Amino acid sequence: MSDAFITAFGEYLPGEPVDNDHIEDFIGIIGDQISKYKKMVLRQNKIVSRHYACNKDGQFEFTVAQIAAKAIEDAIDNSQADISDLEFLATSCSIHDSIIPGLASLVHGQLGADRIDISSHQSVCGSSIMAMRSAVNAIRLEEFKLACVSGSEIASRHFRPTFYEGTQHFKQENALPLEQEFLRYTLSDGAGAAIIESRPNVNAISLKVKWIKARSFANRFSTCMIGGAIKEEGRVISWGNQESLQAAIEKGCFALSQDLKLVYEMIPVWVGHYLSLVEDGLIDPEKIDHVVSHYSSESLKAEVVKLLTKAGVMIDEEKWFSNLTYKGNTGSASIFILLNELFYSGKLKVGDSVLCHVPESGQAYNSFMLLEVV
Repeated sequence: MSDAFITAFGEYLPGEPVDNDHIEDFIGIIGDQISKYKKMVLRQNKIVSRHYACNKDGQFEFTVAQIAAKAIEDAIDNSQADISDLEFLATSCSIHDSIIPGLASLVHGQLGADRIDISSHQSVCGSSIMAMRSAVNAIRLEEFKLACVSGSEIASRHFRPTFYEGTQHFKQENALPLEQEFLRYTLSDGAGAAIIESRPNVNAISLKVKWIKARSFANRFSTCMIGGAIKEEGRVISWGNQESLQAAIEKGCFALSQDLKLVYEMIPVWVGHYLSLVEDGLIDPEKIDHVVSHYSSESLKAEVVKLLTKAGVMIDEEKWFSNLTYKGNTGSASIFILLNELFYSGKLKVGDSVLCHVPESGQAYNSFMLLEVV
């Protein structure tokens, strides 16, 4: 079985950075006033700027597939390869451009690569690691020599006022619940990509994939983050099960929502997953040089740090790398955008170990990936 190496990264962040004072210039104001939850949410997540794929007129200049293709092209430009060398493409996203076909087909259609194999992965943030595992395993099994993985999100198109103002809740309350406002002021747009090869880069550093460990805990939790459906008595009811599209809109099927209380209940389970890897000898906290953890809010990170410290397995916080505050939470793209910046920062040295962590609150999924700088 061959080794798999990440030899290059790329990213695409649409538009100019948008600061907190100008969020509504892009995603609009719901009702007649700025949300009462805005300051609280931003105080918790500590995001000060992010990117949106729309302009101030609310028109979208890109699709999820297009920004994925731009990130892939950037990664190819940063590598020793050409687009004609690409043999396998694995894409990830939360919500892409269509119900049918899969995102990988749409992205491939944007690229100049010919006769490649593809794989589409749709979940929430964790779909990035699902796609990564697909590509890494294909390289390890020697099916391909060069693969690409992407994560891309345009969350902002789901945050337009018209997506909320027709719901029964808004008509009654003239406001949104915190479960929806939290996402509206936390999620943003962007794409990232990684090149996976069967050999390391001969002229620069590469990241050898040591292992990927992921676990679903969906049997322990009800659905936490939801879009395209509603929860009724713990059951997920699809928009397609409503009597009409108008009924689906009124019931809030198309308003993205996250149960924040449930997220905090998941954190000990995610930490427990980490502890099991420490106990199995796969993670030695003393030997980790860099931690790249995707978290949606600094307040959630604080809870994780508290539990890790209490358990005596905390990795020095100085080793943690994040760009959440100035690049935002871009869902499945986040881990690639994080690694892209760290990879080209000059901070990595040959022999360093990089522990990546991607949790997902959709229905409790958690993943880790250990990389070695070579």
